[in-house]
Amino acid sequence: MKEKLVMIQLKIFPENNEVNLEKLKKDIGSVLPQTMSIKKIVEEDLAYGYKVLKAFITMPEETEGGTAKLEETISSINGVAQVDVELVWRYEF
Repeated sequence: MKEKLVMIQLKIFPENNEVNLEKLKKDIGSVLPQTMSIKKIVEEDLAYGYKVLKAFITMPEETEGGTAKLEETISSINGVAQVDVELVWRYEF
């Protein structure tokens, strides 16, 4: 039986271009509930040396509250200014 998950693509904006993005990636992994899993986090140039993180995270399809808890959890990390959900799709394996 396949596990039904959703894949969430997030854009994570650091507070400024001096935020250590490697530390931020580790912090994101450490605050996620066990039911969620990071598949990939990449850095993306936005403008004038400012980079954002694009994170791909899976969670069970039936997660209470949908992506709101995920956004709230990541937004609470020191150094994060904003979190936007860009895409959500079903992911089965």
